[in-house]
Amino acid sequence: MKKLFISFIVCFLFTTMYSLEARKVTSSSIVNTWTWQKSVGGSHNPYVATPKTAGFTKKIVFTNDGRVITYKNNVEIRNSTYQIEKGIGYFDKSEHDLITFEGKTYVIENLDNQNLTIVSNHQDGARTIFKR
Repeated sequence: MKKLFISFIVCFLFTTMYSLEARKVTSSSIVNTWTWQKSVGGSHNPYVATPKTAGFTKKIVFTNDGRVITYKNNVEIRNSTYQIEKGIGYFDKSEHDLITFEGKTYVIENLDNQNLTIVSNHQDGARTIFKR
């Protein structure tokens, strides 16, 4: 019985470590071209902006060499570096994956094969949604 209990504990620990590592954001997982879909303002400045309401399109390209290139209406407007690291979120004071570029830091709220959602990591809390 004791061996069965120890085996269960070891199995649980390996499963837990695997699931935590699987959620880690790496710079290679963000590398791609992302097209802006919508921005939603935070509680102090509520708004919704889309390419149609704003009157322009926007895309960002994250490269393997740590650069982010921003395009507005398919014209390059910025070329800077980005950095992904663990940090504390402004709103929930919990650890998150943060991305910093163009002088601002964002919490990576969602990142999968087709979606990227980032939230400003300060009191305004604006959310921006991109698609591949």
